[in-house]
Amino acid sequence: MSSNTTPYYFVPGLSSHPVMAAIGLIGFGFGMAGWVNHTSWGGYLAIAGVLWVLGVLYYWFGDTIAESNAGKNGINVDVSYRWSMAWFIFSEIMFFGAFFSALFYARNIAMPWMGDVESKLIWPNFTAVWPNDGPAGLVEKFTTMGPWPIPTINTFLLLSSGVTITYAHHALVENHIKKAIYGLAATVALGFVFLCFQGYEYYHAYHELNLKLTSGIYGSTFFMLTGFHGFHVFLGGTILAIVLRRMIRGDFTAEHHFAFEGAAWYWHFVDVIWLGLYIAVYWM
Repeated sequence: MSSNTTPYYFVPGLSSHPVMAAIGLIGFGFGMAGWVNHTSWGGYLAIAGVLWVLGVLYYWFGDTIAESNAGKNGINVDVSYRWSMAWFIFSEIMFFGAFFSALFYARNIAMPWMGDVESKLIWPNFTAVWPNDGPAGLVEKFTTMGPWPIPTINTFLLLSSGVTITYAHHALVENHIKKAIYGLAATVALGFVFLCFQGYEYYHAYHELNLKLTSGIYGSTFFMLTGFHGFHVFLGGTILAIVLRRMIRGDFTAEHHFAFEGAAWYWHFVDVIWLGLYIAVYWM
C-alpha cells in the first residue's frame, strides 16, 4: 500500500502507452470519417480503434494501480490526482452546460421569436408553445415524454445510489471494509437498473410515442441530454465496478483510497446532473 508520507513526487519511467493510445485515436478518427462517408472500411476501422484504445487503457491503468499498491504515490501525487479529477468534473459540467444552454435558447429565446408578429408573415400557423414540432410541418407528429413513471423511478434510483455510495465511503473511512463492499455493490446495481429503465424508455419513445432524435428541437435536445447522461452513468458504473473489484482484492485502506473517492465524486456529479435534467426536460 502506498503511504501519504512519501516525501517525493514519483515520476514514472518512459512508457509506450501515450503513443499507443494516440495510434488508436487516430485510427478511430479516420474510421469515423470513412464511416460517415459510407466507405466499406470506415466502420471496421472505427471499432478497431475503440478496442485498441480500451486495450491500451487497461494496461495503462494497470501500471498506475501497481505503482500505487507498491507505495510509490505520496502526498504530492495524491494532491495532483485530486486536482486532476476536480478539473475533469469541471469540464464535464461545462459539457452539459452547453446542452442545457441549447435547450434554454431553443425554448425561451428562439421559439418566442419565431412566434412573434413579424414571423407570422412567414409562418402564419405557427404556435410558440413548447414542446414544438417546428413551423414548417416537416417533423412527424410525436408525443412528449412525461416525468411518470420511468423518469421518476430513475430519479429515486440515482438518489438511492448517492446514499449507498456515501454509506460505503463512511464505512471505508471507519475501516469497515465488508460494509463498504456491500454499499458499493448496491450502488453499481442501482446504476445498472437505471440504465435498464432508460433503455426501455427509449424503446417506448421510438416505438410508441414516435419520439426520435429527428423529432425537431425537442427530440434532439431530449435524446442528446438524456443519452449523454446515460453514457455517463454507464461510464461511472464501470469505474465503480472496477473500484469494487479492487476493494474486494484489498487495495484500499481507511487512509489510502483516492480511487474510490474520485469515483464517488464522479457519481455524485452524475446524480446532480440528473436532477437538473429531470426538472428541465421532463417537467418544464
